[in-house]
Amino acid sequence: MRRRPSELLPALALMLPALVMVGLLFVYPLLFSLTYAFRNEGTGGWDLANFSKAFALYGNDITLTAVVTVLSTALVGVLAVAIAGYLTLGENRRAVAALRWIYRWPLFIPFVVAAQLMRTFLAKNGMLNNALMSVGLVEPLHAMSLLDWRGVVVTFVWKQLPFAALLISGAMASMDRSMIESARGLGAGRLRILLEIVLPQVASTVWVSLILSFVTMLSALSVPMMIIAGSPTLLTVDMAWRVNSYGDYGVANALGFVAFAMSGVAAWFYLRQGLRSGGQPK
Repeated sequence: MRRRPSELLPALALMLPALVMVGLLFVYPLLFSLTYAFRNEGTGGWDLANFSKAFALYGNDITLTAVVTVLSTALVGVLAVAIAGYLTLGENRRAVAALRWIYRWPLFIPFVVAAQLMRTFLAKNGMLNNALMSVGLVEPLHAMSLLDWRGVVVTFVWKQLPFAALLISGAMASMDRSMIESARGLGAGRLRILLEIVLPQVASTVWVSLILSFVTMLSALSVPMMIIAGSPTLLTVDMAWRVNSYGDYGVANALGFVAFAMSGVAAWFYLRQGLRSGGQPK
């Protein structure tokens, strides 16, 4: 039964402030940036000059950004599923309680603080190398710094893992445990139960957590800026550099368009997987 327009007015009135804020603060700047990525300030026309310059100057950075974010997302997914699986299927109550208490800590730490912590932890004379040298696993002359793309991956995984694990463990906790108990009664191990019974039922939540983690890591500025000292680096640093040092909004917008395209590919992949599974993505 269709509602009358007069009945929809109160709902529209409640939604209007939120829609206006989203339009002014998110949609309009996004469309403006994507459009002016094709604007040639030198000729006043519209072409691909900004993209040509962006790929010529920052092609390696674009590749590194894609590799780092995809690798970090994959590691977050594997570790988050492992943590959530143990919280759901673990039989040692003390270990489960300790893991549930510890894994959430990085969730409340901002990216800039996480980056500074990792600078102290992963430096050549940092806490990690000092600990390895104290137990004789690394010689002082062989100590090496991880303040490069590897440090960015470690920081991203450490920071985003609690978020993904929290979502996935919540989905696993809400499952009907009858199938799990039946599988245990038939002699199935915890790993087999996790991979063949639990994981397929929470696959949509896993994809949501991975997509959100991917977009969050792709947009982080403080982590690559503080951990990677030289080049190549990530796109967010390049965009900030083009704007702050050169006032070159055209190339910065082109790099932003590339980052948006990466996010779009991730979103398309999620939607495609959701539709292939036979229903609307949740």
